[in-house]
Amino acid sequence: MTLIQTVAELEAIYGETGEASRIKVSDRLTSGYRKLIEASPLMALATCGPEGLDCSPRGDPGQVVAIKDDRTLLLADRRGNNRIDSLRNIVRDGRVALLFLIPGSNSTLRINGRAEISVDADLLANLATEGKPPRTVIIITINEIYFQCARALMRAQIWDSSTWSDPAGLPTPGSLMRELKQDFDSQSYDREWPERAKNSLW
Repeated sequence: MTLIQTVAELEAIYGETGEASRIKVSDRLTSGYRKLIEASPLMALATCGPEGLDCSPRGDPGQVVAIKDDRTLLLADRRGNNRIDSLRNIVRDGRVALLFLIPGSNSTLRINGRAEISVDADLLANLATEGKPPRTVIIITINEIYFQCARALMRAQIWDSSTWSDPAGLPTPGSLMRELKQDFDSQSYDREWPERAKNSLW
């Protein structure tokens, strides 16, 4: 197996970055980038810490992050599994990367920046949904923002429902856990999960 060992070897294979890939990068929101964020209900949040890397999905109806100003985004940390992997990492290493998805669009938006965690009462109240504030708010400062070309999503045909797998044929959460813990009650877990999730979204 031949492995690439240096950046120079990589650059020899891929050549120079095209002009469009360079000029699309900004250190703040443009009007166009603002519109893309406003249209995105879902993103992936990547963080890093002493134990390694973490990447988790974040979603909210309509718009996954609030825009404070052209350098600052606010992400409500909604209810989840309480692993708080992303939050642990941010406390110890504030570097983050975000990838926004927009339903029906093959363009994505990427942000690299730094994050802090706030429990400011006004922030929590302003980001409440159905009267329930998040427990914390992640404040993200943009270092660079740029759109990603559409090729990956075009190849994946992600918005073409004719290519989707039948969810009924996929492993259930309960069955996945039963593989790891033989006496886990997978049937009860799967039966109760939809109602439990519905009642704990916020």
